[in-house]
Amino acid sequence: MTAQTDIEIIDRINQLRRERNAVILVHNYQLGEVQDIADFAGDSLELSRKAASTNADVIVFCGVHFMAETAKILSPEKTVLIPDLHAGCPMADMIDAARLREFKAQHPGLPVVAYVNTSAEVKAESDICVTSANALKVVESLDADEIIFVPDKSLGSYVASKTSKKVILYPGYCPTHHRILAQDVLRAKMEHPNAVVLAHPECTTDVVQLADVVASTSQMIRWVAEHDAEEIILCTERGIIHKLEKDNPGKRFYNPNSLNICPNMKKITLEKVLWSLEDMEHEVTVPEDIITRAKKAIDGMLSIG
Repeated sequence: MTAQTDIEIIDRINQLRRERNAVILVHNYQLGEVQDIADFAGDSLELSRKAASTNADVIVFCGVHFMAETAKILSPEKTVLIPDLHAGCPMADMIDAARLREFKAQHPGLPVVAYVNTSAEVKAESDICVTSANALKVVESLDADEIIFVPDKSLGSYVASKTSKKVILYPGYCPTHHRILAQDVLRAKMEHPNAVVLAHPECTTDVVQLADVVASTSQMIRWVAEHDAEEIILCTERGIIHKLEKDNPGKRFYNPNSLNICPNMKKITLEKVLWSLEDMEHEVTVPEDIITRAKKAIDGMLSIG
């Protein structure tokens, strides 16, 4: 695709954005050219909260399906579109409402803590939600010595290592973060001995233990901006490097290996954003009763701060 075609597509997106009174939300892992057209870029919950605070009629969510659902939960009166219906999350797909009910039945009476990387139906079956940034704080706030944590066993394990509470883990995981291996991080550290290692808590425990800083994507972006480190090894999906390089010229960012790419996060393109706005597709809907119950779990988290 030529640069002129890119410009024409962006001009048309901007025209439709105004006509539809639309806001474009873009996750940190999206393609760079999609990040560049965002009204707001960030992590999933942060984006949904920003969209809810705008007067937009339409939300175009450039991320994966559970993120668009979360936007609909927080903005039920708005039209929420996802430019590619097939942009799903393998970890979110590892659990559904039926499997969660079965898991709860094996551990009766325990509060269910659900990572926001889950479907609306799973959130509705849970007591409270967490993000990768606030998971420990939320778990510590609960009046329970034992909790169920779904679906990410890696984030759950990280929380368990920091709390005295017993954390019962559901066996879900992020395939992209699990493709980052400890041996790759060790090799990267040898190749770049002055580099700081930042790891997302969705990584495996042995990778997290090698990190100098364990952080969500938003926390990584803030950390890099606030610290003097000039070389950083990033143990997360590589899409975040686009923003980090734009915001921090002169700093160098390294991937531990070539496998830290989420194919679902790369499904959305400029053309698909344009088509979504032209045809008002693909609309994400959530049943009212699910919205009510799922929002209660999200609001519980937000009330903790």
